[in-house]
Amino acid sequence: MSNIEKAFNDLATSGRKGFIPFVTAGDPDIDTSLAIVKKLAEMGATVIELGLPFSDPMADGPTIQRSSQRSLAAGTDLGKILEMVKEFRETSNVPVVLFSYLNPLLRYGFDKLCVACSEAGIDAILITDVIGLEAKEIGHQLRQHGIDLISLIAPTTTDDRIREIAESASGFIYAVSRAGVTGARSEMANDARQLVERARKFTNLPIAVGFGISTSEQVRSVWEYADAAVVGSAIVSVVEKSAGVEDPVQAVGSLVETLTPEIANQTKDV
Repeated sequence: MSNIEKAFNDLATSGRKGFIPFVTAGDPDIDTSLAIVKKLAEMGATVIELGLPFSDPMADGPTIQRSSQRSLAAGTDLGKILEMVKEFRETSNVPVVLFSYLNPLLRYGFDKLCVACSEAGIDAILITDVIGLEAKEIGHQLRQHGIDLISLIAPTTTDDRIREIAESASGFIYAVSRAGVTGARSEMANDARQLVERARKFTNLPIAVGFGISTSEQVRSVWEYADAAVVGSAIVSVVEKSAGVEDPVQAVGSLVETLTPEIANQTKDV
């Protein structure tokens, strides 16, 4: 049983829903980023998505774009991120998903990447811009090293494509709540609920919903029909705003406690 499968099985057994935070690795620097990831684990994250900074993140809105720029300016690269995950693994077994575009992974070398990620303790990779046969081949290669391929579906994805994507996916399915780029939103569309309902026809994998989730009300709304809520831009924005003003780690902790008080309070009682 994979680390991700175990995490979702534990949720299902206890009748709980999941919280998946996203942070850009190395934002604002590697040491602070590691401390933030440790804090997220302490506060009950089901899975942590760790974004690999990229110079041309086309699927991301301005908040995450700026976080990539800050991380790259601080000298972050994939090697440093893997070392960061190794250090994180010394204190936590919370699953880690490397969130990336394909280009930097190919530049690193995919065979080398599979070995390095496995050794570092990466549980899965989500590649935003691979589809079809390429996704199947990459998924097969990753699974040979015990790494899941997390796949994206969107409201515009047809049923045939959802079926095809589900065949290549493992770990969980990431359902994008709406068309467009990442970014916090004040309202959630009904598209996500309908998308999850369609996807359930083709997979037994857990389904997480992300893009635009920024309030506790939105998290609880997603929990009504999906297995987990993904929060990214809202957390990344707090990191940006707290830099030079307050401790980013504590700022992120305060936000998470507001977003998921049920989970945060459970971890305090442990």
